[in-house]
Amino acid sequence: MTDDLKIEGYASLFWTRDLNDDVTAAGAFEGSLAASGAAGVKMLHQHDDAEPVGVWDEIAEDAKGLFVRGRILRSTPRGRLVAALVEAGALDGLSIGFRQVKARQDGRLRVLGRVELWEVSIVTFPMLPGARLVRVLDQS
Repeated sequence: MTDDLKIEGYASLFWTRDLNDDVTAAGAFEGSLAASGAAGVKMLHQHDDAEPVGVWDEIAEDAKGLFVRGRILRSTPRGRLVAALVEAGALDGLSIGFRQVKARQDGRLRVLGRVELWEVSIVTFPMLPGARLVRVLDQS
Protein backbone atom coordinates (compact mmCIF):
# COMPACT_ATOMS: atom_id res chain seq x y z
CA MET A 1 0.00 0.00 0.00
CA THR A 2 1.38 3.42 -0.96
CA ASP A 3 0.19 5.01 2.28
CA ASP A 4 2.48 2.78 4.37
CA LEU A 5 5.36 4.58 6.12
CA LYS A 6 8.70 3.06 5.08
CA ILE A 7 11.29 2.89 7.86
CA GLU A 8 14.71 1.41 8.46
CA GLY A 9 17.34 1.35 11.15
CA TYR A 10 19.38 -0.77 13.52
CA ALA A 11 17.51 -2.85 16.09
CA SER A 12 20.74 -4.10 17.65
CA LEU A 13 24.38 -3.06 17.51
CA PHE A 14 27.02 -5.75 17.88
CA TRP A 15 29.45 -5.61 20.81
CA THR A 16 27.60 -2.65 22.35
CA ARG A 17 26.48 -2.80 25.98
CA ASP A 18 22.82 -2.00 26.62
CA LEU A 19 21.25 -0.59 29.79
CA ASN A 20 20.64 -4.13 31.07
CA ASP A 21 24.35 -5.11 30.68
CA ASP A 22 23.61 -7.29 27.64
CA VAL A 23 25.97 -7.39 24.66
CA THR A 24 25.00 -9.05 21.39
CA ALA A 25 27.72 -10.94 19.53
CA ALA A 26 27.97 -10.75 15.76
CA GLY A 27 26.14 -13.75 14.29
CA ALA A 28 23.70 -14.05 17.20
CA PHE A 29 20.64 -13.68 14.94
CA GLU A 30 21.90 -15.79 12.04
CA GLY A 31 20.17 -19.06 12.88
CA SER A 32 16.89 -17.42 13.84
CA LEU A 33 16.75 -15.39 10.64
CA ALA A 34 17.63 -18.43 8.53
CA ALA A 35 14.70 -20.29 10.13
CA SER A 36 12.04 -17.57 10.07
CA GLY A 37 13.16 -14.83 7.70
CA ALA A 38 11.84 -11.31 8.12
CA ALA A 39 8.26 -12.57 7.77
CA GLY A 40 8.61 -14.50 11.04
CA VAL A 41 9.57 -11.40 13.04
CA LYS A 42 6.73 -9.13 14.16
CA MET A 43 6.72 -5.32 14.15
CA LEU A 44 5.19 -4.09 17.39
CA HIS A 45 4.78 -0.80 19.23
CA GLN A 46 6.30 -0.80 22.74
CA HIS A 47 6.48 -4.64 22.73
CA ASP A 48 2.65 -4.85 22.77
CA ASP A 49 1.77 -8.08 20.99
CA ALA A 50 -1.95 -7.23 20.95
CA GLU A 51 -1.58 -4.73 18.09
CA PRO A 52 1.13 -5.25 15.47
CA VAL A 53 1.75 -1.96 13.64
CA GLY A 54 3.46 -3.10 10.46
CA VAL A 55 5.71 -5.61 8.76
CA TRP A 56 9.44 -6.07 8.44
CA ASP A 57 10.39 -6.58 4.80
CA GLU A 58 14.10 -7.09 5.42
CA ILE A 59 16.10 -8.09 8.47
CA ALA A 60 19.79 -8.85 8.13
CA GLU A 61 23.02 -8.85 10.07
CA ASP A 62 25.77 -6.63 8.68
CA ALA A 63 29.10 -5.48 10.10
CA LYS A 64 27.38 -2.98 12.41
CA GLY A 65 24.45 -4.95 13.78
CA LEU A 66 20.90 -6.06 13.05
CA PHE A 67 19.54 -3.94 10.19
CA VAL A 68 15.77 -3.76 9.68
CA ARG A 69 13.64 -2.28 6.93
CA GLY A 70 9.87 -2.30 6.92
CA ARG A 71 6.54 -0.53 6.67
CA ILE A 72 4.26 0.90 9.31
CA LEU A 73 0.70 0.18 8.16
CA ARG A 74 -1.67 3.11 8.43
CA SER A 75 -4.64 0.78 7.90
CA THR A 76 -4.97 0.31 11.69
CA PRO A 77 -5.53 2.97 14.38
CA ARG A 78 -2.29 2.06 16.20
CA GLY A 79 -0.38 2.06 12.91
CA ARG A 80 -1.64 5.57 12.11
CA LEU A 81 -0.59 6.78 15.57
CA VAL A 82 2.89 5.23 15.38
CA ALA A 83 3.45 6.54 11.83
CA ALA A 84 2.49 10.06 12.91
CA LEU A 85 4.82 9.92 15.92
CA VAL A 86 7.72 8.62 13.79
CA GLU A 87 7.15 11.32 11.17
CA ALA A 88 7.09 14.00 13.87
CA GLY A 89 10.35 12.73 15.36
CA ALA A 90 8.70 11.86 18.68
CA LEU A 91 9.34 8.11 18.30
CA ASP A 92 12.58 6.70 16.89
CA GLY A 93 13.80 3.89 19.15
CA LEU A 94 14.01 0.22 18.24
CA SER A 95 14.05 -2.71 20.65
CA ILE A 96 14.24 -6.46 20.17
CA GLY A 97 12.11 -9.16 21.76
CA PHE A 98 13.92 -12.50 21.86
CA ARG A 99 14.62 -15.76 23.64
CA GLN A 100 18.19 -16.43 24.70
CA VAL A 101 19.50 -19.64 23.11
CA LYS A 102 23.20 -19.35 23.98
CA ALA A 103 24.92 -16.81 26.22
CA ARG A 104 27.93 -16.48 28.50
CA GLN A 105 28.83 -14.22 31.40
CA ASP A 106 31.77 -11.85 31.03
CA GLY A 107 31.98 -10.11 34.39
CA ARG A 108 28.74 -8.11 34.72
CA LEU A 109 27.95 -8.53 31.04
CA ARG A 110 25.75 -11.20 29.48
CA VAL A 111 27.13 -11.87 26.01
CA LEU A 112 24.35 -13.15 23.76
CA GLY A 113 25.86 -15.64 21.34
CA ARG A 114 22.65 -16.94 19.83
CA VAL A 115 19.07 -15.73 20.17
CA GLU A 116 15.68 -16.55 18.72
CA LEU A 117 14.32 -13.23 17.45
CA TRP A 118 10.58 -12.85 17.99
CA GLU A 119 9.91 -9.19 17.33
CA VAL A 120 11.38 -5.76 16.76
CA SER A 121 9.42 -2.95 18.38
CA ILE A 122 9.30 0.75 17.73
CA VAL A 123 9.76 2.22 21.21
CA THR A 124 10.17 5.49 23.08
CA PHE A 125 13.15 4.41 25.18
CA PRO A 126 15.25 1.56 23.74
CA MET A 127 17.29 -0.61 26.11
CA LEU A 128 20.17 -0.08 23.67
CA PRO A 129 20.28 3.73 23.27
CA GLY A 130 21.92 3.49 19.82
CA ALA A 131 19.17 1.26 18.40
CA ARG A 132 17.29 3.80 16.32
CA LEU A 133 15.43 4.36 13.14
CA VAL A 134 18.13 5.95 10.99
CA ARG A 135 15.77 7.43 8.43
CA VAL A 136 12.28 7.54 7.08
CA LEU A 137 12.53 6.84 3.39
CA ASP A 138 11.20 9.30 0.82
CA GLN A 139 7.53 8.50 0.24
CA SER A 140 7.39 9.75 -3.37
